[in-house]
Amino acid sequence: MLPAQQGYDRAITVFSPDGRLYQVEYAIETVRRGTIAVGVKCKDGIIIAVEEKPRKLQISDVAQKVFQIDDHVGVAAAGYIPDARSQVDNARFFSQSNKMIYDEPVEVETIAKHLADQCQQYTQYAGVRPFGVALILGGVV
Repeated sequence: MLPAQQGYDRAITVFSPDGRLYQVEYAIETVRRGTIAVGVKCKDGIIIAVEEKPRKLQISDVAQKVFQIDDHVGVAAAGYIPDARSQVDNARFFSQSNKMIYDEPVEVETIAKHLADQCQQYTQYAGVRPFGVALILGGVV
Protein backbone atom coordinates (compact mmCIF):
# COMPACT_ATOMS: atom_id res chain seq x y z
CA MET A 1 0.00 0.00 0.00
CA LEU A 2 1.28 3.45 -0.83
CA PRO A 3 1.83 5.85 2.10
CA ALA A 4 -0.45 8.43 0.48
CA GLN A 5 -3.35 5.96 0.60
CA GLN A 6 -3.05 5.15 4.29
CA GLY A 7 -5.27 7.96 5.58
CA TYR A 8 -8.03 7.08 3.14
CA ASP A 9 -7.69 3.38 3.81
CA ARG A 10 -8.90 3.46 7.39
CA ALA A 11 -12.04 5.57 7.14
CA ILE A 12 -15.04 4.14 5.32
CA THR A 13 -16.72 7.49 4.66
CA VAL A 14 -13.68 9.38 3.33
CA PHE A 15 -13.04 9.45 -0.39
CA SER A 16 -9.46 9.43 -1.65
CA PRO A 17 -8.37 12.32 -3.91
CA ASP A 18 -9.15 10.18 -6.96
CA GLY A 19 -12.70 9.41 -5.71
CA ARG A 20 -12.18 5.89 -4.37
CA LEU A 21 -13.46 4.23 -1.20
CA TYR A 22 -10.74 1.73 -0.41
CA GLN A 23 -12.78 -0.26 2.13
CA VAL A 24 -15.48 -0.86 -0.49
CA GLU A 25 -12.83 -1.96 -2.98
CA TYR A 26 -11.39 -4.38 -0.40
CA ALA A 27 -14.86 -5.90 0.12
CA ILE A 28 -15.29 -6.34 -3.63
CA GLU A 29 -11.87 -7.99 -3.86
CA THR A 30 -12.82 -10.41 -1.07
CA VAL A 31 -15.87 -11.51 -3.06
CA ARG A 32 -13.78 -11.86 -6.21
CA ARG A 33 -11.37 -14.19 -4.41
CA GLY A 34 -14.21 -16.29 -2.98
CA THR A 35 -15.57 -19.52 -4.37
CA ILE A 36 -18.19 -19.76 -7.09
CA ALA A 37 -21.90 -19.61 -6.23
CA VAL A 38 -24.67 -20.33 -8.74
CA GLY A 39 -28.43 -19.90 -8.67
CA VAL A 40 -30.72 -21.40 -11.33
CA LYS A 41 -34.41 -20.65 -11.76
CA CYS A 42 -36.46 -23.69 -12.80
CA LYS A 43 -40.10 -24.20 -13.66
CA ASP A 44 -40.86 -25.77 -10.27
CA GLY A 45 -38.41 -23.87 -8.05
CA ILE A 46 -34.78 -22.90 -7.76
CA ILE A 47 -31.40 -24.59 -7.47
CA ILE A 48 -28.64 -22.98 -5.42
CA ALA A 49 -25.13 -24.43 -5.47
CA VAL A 50 -21.68 -23.39 -4.27
CA GLU A 51 -18.15 -24.56 -4.83
CA GLU A 52 -16.49 -25.94 -1.72
CA LYS A 53 -12.73 -25.88 -1.34
CA PRO A 54 -11.95 -27.05 2.19
CA ARG A 55 -8.40 -26.47 3.32
CA LYS A 56 -6.25 -29.40 4.38
CA LEU A 57 -6.97 -29.10 8.10
CA GLN A 58 -10.51 -27.76 7.80
CA ILE A 59 -13.61 -29.79 8.55
CA SER A 60 -15.82 -29.51 5.47
CA ASP A 61 -19.04 -29.10 7.49
CA VAL A 62 -17.74 -25.91 9.09
CA ALA A 63 -17.56 -23.96 5.82
CA GLN A 64 -21.29 -23.83 5.15
CA LYS A 65 -22.07 -21.55 2.21
CA VAL A 66 -25.74 -22.39 1.54
CA PHE A 67 -28.24 -21.25 4.15
CA GLN A 68 -31.98 -21.54 4.68
CA ILE A 69 -33.62 -18.24 5.58
CA ASP A 70 -37.20 -19.49 5.84
CA ASP A 71 -39.25 -22.44 4.59
CA HIS A 72 -39.39 -20.88 1.13
CA VAL A 73 -36.12 -18.87 0.91
CA GLY A 74 -32.49 -19.94 0.58
CA VAL A 75 -29.22 -18.13 0.00
CA ALA A 76 -25.79 -19.00 -1.41
CA ALA A 77 -22.73 -17.01 -0.35
CA ALA A 78 -19.41 -16.18 -1.97
CA GLY A 79 -16.70 -14.24 -0.18
CA TYR A 80 -16.11 -13.82 3.55
CA ILE A 81 -18.42 -16.38 5.17
CA PRO A 82 -18.63 -14.74 8.64
CA ASP A 83 -20.12 -11.71 6.87
CA ALA A 84 -22.57 -14.07 5.18
CA ARG A 85 -23.61 -15.51 8.54
CA SER A 86 -24.26 -12.00 9.83
CA GLN A 87 -26.49 -11.19 6.88
CA VAL A 88 -28.24 -14.57 7.07
CA ASP A 89 -29.03 -13.96 10.75
CA ASN A 90 -30.39 -10.54 9.84
CA ALA A 91 -32.52 -12.00 7.03
CA ARG A 92 -33.86 -14.75 9.31
CA PHE A 93 -34.82 -12.22 11.97
CA PHE A 94 -36.49 -9.99 9.37
CA SER A 95 -38.39 -12.95 7.89
CA GLN A 96 -39.57 -14.21 11.28
CA SER A 97 -40.62 -10.72 12.38
CA ASN A 98 -42.59 -10.24 9.18
CA LYS A 99 -44.28 -13.62 9.63
CA MET A 100 -45.29 -12.79 13.21
CA ILE A 101 -46.62 -9.34 12.33
CA TYR A 102 -48.43 -10.09 9.06
CA ASP A 103 -49.09 -13.85 9.53
CA GLU A 104 -47.79 -14.64 6.04
CA PRO A 105 -44.37 -15.46 4.59
CA VAL A 106 -42.28 -12.53 3.44
CA GLU A 107 -41.57 -12.14 -0.27
CA VAL A 108 -38.07 -12.89 -1.50
CA GLU A 109 -37.77 -9.43 -3.06
CA THR A 110 -38.59 -7.81 0.29
CA ILE A 111 -35.79 -9.73 2.01
CA ALA A 112 -33.41 -8.77 -0.81
CA LYS A 113 -34.28 -5.08 -0.43
CA HIS A 114 -33.82 -5.28 3.34
CA LEU A 115 -30.36 -6.83 2.97
CA ALA A 116 -29.41 -4.34 0.25
CA ASP A 117 -30.38 -1.45 2.53
CA GLN A 118 -28.17 -2.86 5.28
CA CYS A 119 -25.26 -3.27 2.87
CA GLN A 120 -25.64 0.34 1.74
CA GLN A 121 -25.74 1.60 5.33
CA TYR A 122 -22.49 -0.22 6.08
CA THR A 123 -20.75 1.89 3.43
CA GLN A 124 -21.90 5.14 5.07
CA TYR A 125 -21.44 4.84 8.83
CA ALA A 126 -18.31 4.88 10.95
CA GLY A 127 -17.53 1.91 13.15
CA VAL A 128 -18.57 -0.68 10.57
CA ARG A 129 -17.08 -1.91 7.32
CA PRO A 130 -18.67 -3.05 4.07
CA PHE A 131 -19.63 -6.70 3.88
CA GLY A 132 -17.09 -8.76 1.97
CA VAL A 133 -19.67 -11.20 0.66
CA ALA A 134 -22.05 -11.55 -2.26
CA LEU A 135 -25.33 -13.39 -1.79
CA ILE A 136 -27.60 -15.17 -4.24
CA LEU A 137 -31.05 -15.09 -2.71
CA GLY A 138 -33.80 -17.28 -4.10
CA GLY A 139 -37.11 -18.75 -3.13
CA VAL A 140 -40.62 -19.75 -4.08
CA VAL A 141 -43.83 -18.03 -3.11
